[in-house]
Amino acid sequence: MSSPIKLADHYNGEQCAISFELFPPKTDAGMDLLEKNVERLKAFQPSFFTCTYGAGGSTQSRTLDVVQRVRELTGLPVASHLTCVGSTVGQLGEYLAEAKRRGADYIVALRGDPPKGSESFQAVEGGLRYANELVELIQERFPDQFGIAVAGYPEVHQEATDAQTDLDNLKRKVDAGADVIVTQLFYDNDDFYRFRDACQAAGIRVPIVPGILPVTNYKQALRIAGMCKARIPDQMAAAMNENDDADYQFKVGVDHARVQTIDLIENGVPGIHYYVLNKSDAAGQMLDGLSLGMQS
Repeated sequence: MSSPIKLADHYNGEQCAISFELFPPKTDAGMDLLEKNVERLKAFQPSFFTCTYGAGGSTQSRTLDVVQRVRELTGLPVASHLTCVGSTVGQLGEYLAEAKRRGADYIVALRGDPPKGSESFQAVEGGLRYANELVELIQERFPDQFGIAVAGYPEVHQEATDAQTDLDNLKRKVDAGADVIVTQLFYDNDDFYRFRDACQAAGIRVPIVPGILPVTNYKQALRIAGMCKARIPDQMAAAMNENDDADYQFKVGVDHARVQTIDLIENGVPGIHYYVLNKSDAAGQMLDGLSLGMQS
């Protein structure tokens, strides 16, 4: 198989590059359904897929199963998420070696959320405390073997004391060797544009890729907003509150994400990363007819 495209190079083309994020299914039936949805999502010509990672061994092997299987199904580059939670430096190195062996081209390097029952992140003995340290580890142990993406937060990370501190932390990750920034989901594009401007003012020059989740009901939107501090615009909340019919709420959420997508393209984003929750219906309706993805 030919060498994979460098991660940042996906964002150098004339068209807006897209990528899709998956999570490891817990059952064989879930994996079968994931494969069917991946086949459908491939039709939108994404540049790559990513798969999330469970800390403490909860889904690590499943993550690599997804990485390997998606690469086999699509022939496209695949990224594995990796967090610092619950792992020593040695264990992180072992995971990276196995990820490379299983076909991972890129790593999404994250500190990770505190485990359930913990109020704050605590590094294990012999582990890492920050995502920039994980980026440094990848660059040191596996030079030129992985493209590296890191997370950015348009509405500020929930644990950050203020926006400037959050931006300083992001710049440390980029200076450590990250190739691109992929943002946490947001529902108001103005939040992203302010964040992008702040990054540019801080001297951050890597591609900044907005992350979008097409929500399919208002309860889901509220739950996710509570988890990641994403503000729901009044107009979106009012529209979803008008009717609790499932089809209606699905349409409102998908239409909102489609409007976000069109506006982001018009404002020159190099790519968009979609959190698809292992499904394809919402993404399919949202992207239908739009000129996105790789050139044919």
